[in-house]
Amino acid sequence: MTTFPHSRRLALCSILTVLVVTAAVLGGAAAASSGAKKVRIAYLSFAVANSYDAPMLAAAKQAAKKGGATITVFDAANDPKKQFAQLQTADSSGQYDAILVQPIFGTGLIGEVKKAIKKGIKVVNFDQIMGPNLSTARSQVPGLAGNVVFVPTDLGAKWGKLAVAACAAKKLDPCNIGFLYDIKASALDVAIRKGFDSSTKGHSNMKIVAEGETFFTPAKALAAVQTMIQAHPEINLIVGSDQGIEGAQQVVGKDVALVGYGGGAVGLKQIAAGRWYGTVMQRPATEGRMAVETAIRAVRTGKLSPGVNVLASLPNGGIVTKANVSKFKAEWPG
Repeated sequence: MTTFPHSRRLALCSILTVLVVTAAVLGGAAAASSGAKKVRIAYLSFAVANSYDAPMLAAAKQAAKKGGATITVFDAANDPKKQFAQLQTADSSGQYDAILVQPIFGTGLIGEVKKAIKKGIKVVNFDQIMGPNLSTARSQVPGLAGNVVFVPTDLGAKWGKLAVAACAAKKLDPCNIGFLYDIKASALDVAIRKGFDSSTKGHSNMKIVAEGETFFTPAKALAAVQTMIQAHPEINLIVGSDQGIEGAQQVVGKDVALVGYGGGAVGLKQIAAGRWYGTVMQRPATEGRMAVETAIRAVRTGKLSPGVNVLASLPNGGIVTKANVSKFKAEWPG
């Protein structure tokens, strides 16, 4: 019979104890994992190729993996009719426990969303507003499992506040504005403009002298700004989404102030360098993560979540200037 010194016997006992405890922990984790419902999620993106959407989807996939869920992506490629058909497909397939919707035309999807909810599918709206009121983060569809969004009129109001500050800081009097829409006819742009006007109203030195449209593309913004500047060389402030300002920057000189919204990496870098006056942050990755977490929780527990404004907790309300740019971290390239 083999015997071991007392010290070696103690060491072997310790090793065996660790192995037993480790096995118990791993076994418990495996049991918990196998016992949890595998949540099947349909993810309806308005445009996967968009640089704003890519980090949102990446964060959603990470959250799904962590939470024991699978994601099937439907890419509408900025086509509202295609997205409507995709929602119908996801709803009628019987393959999904939850549907995440990033709406292109929110009010147009409500009827189909109600049908999915009635079937017991957990529907989470995210990023864009689903409903006629673009001034609230509250859910506008009864039974919606979650509503993880930014509020367009609120973002526009912050953007307008930033424009007012830029005019004052740059001593622009009069402050002649070139205003860049992304998609002028969209409900989103109409709401953002409404918020912008609410903040600039009453500042008699500020006037929008020209408008353009970018379709969230720097190249189209460049062309639009060239046209505006040729017709109105007195323009000394240009406002637009970050993609719009990227295009504008290639056309204008240093005497024209630039104010964006989006908070992408390009914008934050330009603000730190003093080339842009400021921007208003957006949080696409946070939206993707929170939307998936909300869906998983709703499927497993039945708990519905109140509306969440993802920008509400940001420093300075998400308004970025050179003085505070170090406090912010971009969630998308720009």
